[in-house]
Amino acid sequence: METFAALSDPTRRQIIELLGPGPLPAGSIAERFALSAPAVSQHLKVLREAGLVTQQVDAQRRIYALNPAGFAAMDQWLAQVRRFWGPKLDALEAELTKDDTP
Repeated sequence: METFAALSDPTRRQIIELLGPGPLPAGSIAERFALSAPAVSQHLKVLREAGLVTQQVDAQRRIYALNPAGFAAMDQWLAQVRRFWGPKLDALEAELTKDDTP
């Protein structure tokens, strides 16, 4: 899933956290990092292509915001994984904690 690849980078995870409270212009995001503006722009592009952020153009500014649909898709995938592995891990735990003494 492209979403997890995008979130594998710590800078991109920090950008997601920055956008949690609300949308920010690209310049405001870039000034919070010790990276060049083009490097931050590349991180934003990866997040946008993964569907995790949206970009709105306002004159010369690019405003970025979290994309709830991208996170909903990730949550849906995680729910499928939990449904599959949850019962199996519960059974494993029960087997490992079972008292086998006669």
